[in-house]
Amino acid sequence: MLYPSPIKSGSCIAVTAFSSGVPSIYHSRLDFVLEGLTQRGFDVIEGQCLRDNHLHVSAPSHERAKELMAFLCDDRIDVIMAPWGGEVAMDVLSLLDWQRLETVKPKWFMGFSDISTVLSAISSKLGWATCHCTNLMQLGLNQQDSLTSNVFTYLATPAGSEFKQSAATHYEPHHADYSKHPNAVFNLTEPSFWKALNTNCNNTSALEFSGRLVGGCIDTHMVLYGTDYFAPYDRLINEFEPTIYYFENGELTPTQYFRALQSLKLKGAFKHAAGILIGRNIAAQGKRGEGYDDLMALKQALGDLDIPVLYDVDISHQAPNLTLINGAMANVKLINGMGEITQKLI
Repeated sequence: MLYPSPIKSGSCIAVTAFSSGVPSIYHSRLDFVLEGLTQRGFDVIEGQCLRDNHLHVSAPSHERAKELMAFLCDDRIDVIMAPWGGEVAMDVLSLLDWQRLETVKPKWFMGFSDISTVLSAISSKLGWATCHCTNLMQLGLNQQDSLTSNVFTYLATPAGSEFKQSAATHYEPHHADYSKHPNAVFNLTEPSFWKALNTNCNNTSALEFSGRLVGGCIDTHMVLYGTDYFAPYDRLINEFEPTIYYFENGELTPTQYFRALQSLKLKGAFKHAAGILIGRNIAAQGKRGEGYDDLMALKQALGDLDIPVLYDVDISHQAPNLTLINGAMANVKLINGMGEITQKLI
């Protein structure tokens, strides 16, 4: 793995929306989180593809790809972030000059949802470690839950060292409207427990497994798997090394969710997997037990696997989110519904 340098005070963060941009009604929130980066001691570069949104994107694909390439090739920049996810980040992948990117300094690339589309491409094509974590628009300086407030602390971890995270005790069922409440923090009201799909460890037993992390939003990864842009065993993981896949569902219905998981299984994605982490399912909010639901789809798709499958993990569109490093060697523990993950940057 190629781990970018640990971030520190004075590190340069470039912000560009290579998927959805930020319309004017959310500019107050954008200004708030950008100012928060400055107050943390970072130098901030704001891209041109950011403060507009038309037909799901901040700008035409060639403009978004050009700006992203410029930031990736600028070795003064240490971190690249997008404001949030979107729908069609996939359309910039073929427009990037991957051969040129082989020669530049690795940079931390951060975010989740549609951002994970590009995270996986960078890890697969370049062998860089990338960071699946809270998006910039959620990173207000006033947000104090430990998973969110420590994102930059985790990215200050030197290669060869490790950091540990414990599961959140509560999650946010519905996010705030930043157009009305630009300084909002998470409303973490619902009890959170990691659960095991196919073991008897939910209540009294302990479960533990290890492997290299790889994953993202299943909405896009179900179609990217097997391409150059999500090929974990090409640059990210040795073919015989154990893997921990993690996925979160943004918008798929239960039947679409089943097909996505089943497709990955049929393609052999889990052949060398030590375990699978499934995030809280925002598409299932309040609907479990109403006919064919997300949990039934999950059991139908993955219930026959002989590896641990944990679900309702802190990986999703329902905050807070773990910071997961694609390519890091992770050890996962589940004891009485409380999860813990340690990642070593090796």
